[in-house]
Amino acid sequence: MTPFSDDQPRAPYLDAVVGYGFRGPGRFHVPGHKGGVGADPGLRHAIGDDALLLDVPQDIHGIDIGPSPTPYERAEALAAEAYGAQRTFFLTNGATQGNHALALALAPLGTRVVAQRNSHASLVDGLVLSGGLPSFVAPEVETELGMAHGVDPQRLRQALADAPDARAAFVVSPTYYGMCADVTGLADVAHEAGVPLIVDQSWGPHFGFHPDVPASALALGADAVLTSTHKIVGALTQSAMLHVGTSGRVDVDAVSRALRLLRSTSPSSLLLASLDGARRQLSMHGEALLHETLAAISRTREKLGTVAGIRVIGADFVGTPGVADWDPLRIVVDVRGTGCSGYAVADALRRVYDVNVELATHATFVLLVGLAEEPIALERVAGDIDEIVGRITVAGTGEALVAPHAVVENEMVVAPRDAFLGRSERVAVEQAVGRVSCESIAGYPPGIPALLPGERITAETVTYLRALVAGGSRLHGASDPTFAHVHVLAE
Repeated sequence: MTPFSDDQPRAPYLDAVVGYGFRGPGRFHVPGHKGGVGADPGLRHAIGDDALLLDVPQDIHGIDIGPSPTPYERAEALAAEAYGAQRTFFLTNGATQGNHALALALAPLGTRVVAQRNSHASLVDGLVLSGGLPSFVAPEVETELGMAHGVDPQRLRQALADAPDARAAFVVSPTYYGMCADVTGLADVAHEAGVPLIVDQSWGPHFGFHPDVPASALALGADAVLTSTHKIVGALTQSAMLHVGTSGRVDVDAVSRALRLLRSTSPSSLLLASLDGARRQLSMHGEALLHETLAAISRTREKLGTVAGIRVIGADFVGTPGVADWDPLRIVVDVRGTGCSGYAVADALRRVYDVNVELATHATFVLLVGLAEEPIALERVAGDIDEIVGRITVAGTGEALVAPHAVVENEMVVAPRDAFLGRSERVAVEQAVGRVSCESIAGYPPGIPALLPGERITAETVTYLRALVAGGSRLHGASDPTFAHVHVLAE
């Protein structure tokens, strides 16, 4: 990694907000709580007066207006330096906002892009906003546990050959399970076709900051990368970053223009300040914090490896189709040997020990570890899992729910924008087979769509979504969470 400048220990935006908030200024501007005095006492007690003092609006002199570079501009520039980007944008509506902006910038009305079929739902939502047209490339699907991995470079090459008018390629790395695609190979393929590679690295904001975690997609050749800073690094929920690389294949001005359309005129100073602080912590202390956390994870994985009925997976998947690397900050546990589902094990952990996991599926559950996880917490959860598995294990072997291949290769017959905004009717799902969906429906987590607006609904997709509901998954985006009815394009 290139050595950082001497300014990385600074947090200019955070410091400017703190300086304004605590100096006792006359607050004859929004928000109406005036630094907390007008806030409900319960709220003041819950989040503290300090947080309310730092809740300041945009356009305060010395924070985000005044002589350039302002503290806000310096904060984004330091983030760009830390991640090796030409330009970094702070986002206050998560990586979702970044996907929307990239769709508007790279896939305007009628423009085609190639996108990984198991991309986050927000990418297709962005195409609804922009009017862009997707050609999908299927990920590699592992059939034992039902995990969708990355896109193989050869699949991307074929998809780009089949869509010669595509203007960009969108892929995901890492997945919810921490599995990383061959980003270097994907970048080479995209660049050979003359298009930028965009990587949704939401689950890897820490990549590149320790030798034992994967390299950042930017360092591997991607042209723009999204990182959900709140997911693993210490920013507040809903905060993220969009990094545009130095290749020049992505127009920074176009991205900036799109973000101005999407951004609130009242962005949260607390979220923005948390991004500035998280960047400082990561660039200054990330390697040391990750070193300690990785050591604790190794001990936890070793302990879990002694528990009968479960299997901890990770590095053993590297080299299989769609997996070139993996992130050890995801502890993925195969529970099929317990005879129970991942939902059942996760539910028992929650009820008995108040342990709340990031993700459960029919065959697995996933523990998401933070940048500076407390070792004692990891040791404790290993013991909790051991105890729960011993209690609930039954005879037999559990089964994974594997999405049928048809789900990742549904026929797109109408542009997502036309389907989403078109005249729709609500029908029973039994009557929807063969009709065109107006909805984007994904099992959540992990938020990967099984059905998109503009796709023809198949019997296989209906069966799969019903199985997700029956297993305990929440259907994100569905107008009917029980999936008894769905909106289809009117005939």
